[in-house]
Amino acid sequence: MKKVRITQTSSAIRKSDKQKATLTALGLRRIGMAREHVLTPQVKGMLKKVDFLVKVEELS
Repeated sequence: MKKVRITQTSSAIRKSDKQKATLTALGLRRIGMAREHVLTPQVKGMLKKVDFLVKVEELS
């Protein structure tokens, strides 16, 4: 499966509780923090919810 690196680029202040919870579920707590995940349908759905707060890079 593909792996992706997800980096938080914007603050979660003044965002909905669901968006904050999604960032926490992805393992992101502050701007500049990055995590690597396997690109499953669940992760794709979470990225769709917070696409304006994160940057996604595909890893080879």
